[in-house]
Amino acid sequence: MRGNLWDLDALICMENFEHKEKPPVTKEEREAKKEKSLWDAKKALAERKKADDAFRANFERLKAERKAREQLAGEGGTASSG
Repeated sequence: MRGNLWDLDALICMENFEHKEKPPVTKEEREAKKEKSLWDAKKALAERKKADDAFRANFERLKAERKAREQLAGEGGTASSG
């Protein structure tokens, strides 16, 4: 097995490769990127808080339902055994 570089077409393609330098990033571009990053982070935090609040509300609702069922079962168990 000789590998891809032994193929002449692969070497020809590499000869035509041009290295292009990226233009320097301006101060405005850095500030815009930073501002967008902060905005994205705030948005993600707001979504996370909303999800956490929904989870907590559902957890408390289920907890209250379970306590109500246990209380009814406890009252029903003592009434039928007596």
